[in-house]
Amino acid sequence: MKTSITEVLKTLLRRNLKKLRVEIESYTKEENLWRTTDHIDNSAGNLCLHLVGNLNTYIGAEFGKTGYIRQREQEFFLKNTPRATLLSMIDETISVVENSLDVLTTNDLQKEYPRLLSGEKPSTELFLVHVTTHLTYHLGQINYHRRLLDR
Repeated sequence: MKTSITEVLKTLLRRNLKKLRVEIESYTKEENLWRTTDHIDNSAGNLCLHLVGNLNTYIGAEFGKTGYIRQREQEFFLKNTPRATLLSMIDETISVVENSLDVLTTNDLQKEYPRLLSGEKPSTELFLVHVTTHLTYHLGQINYHRRLLDR
């Protein structure tokens, strides 16, 4: 049985958002979610806010018509959002992503995505792969942040 690219992307996004949840839960001291150093500019908390904003914008608002309005600057400037709030935001994002991707057809994936990626409008399929790898990239950063700064 062949699995559709949409199902593959849903599986990867769900898996990595659950891993994001585990990373945020794994900080022994909640305040360390917001630590930075001279060489680490983005805290895990800010990266979490960034990932939630990114997925709610590019998947939720675009396909799920959620009405989400991104405040990207706040993703990097807000500090000390409670861990419980971050976890709730991750859980909500999992639902939004799954529900939003459920409405896509194979034909929709071949359509041009309405936003630019590297100066071009990619197919929706390519853009969704890009968003998925973006999540993975920052998830790795959060993992290293936790292991380096949560001591």
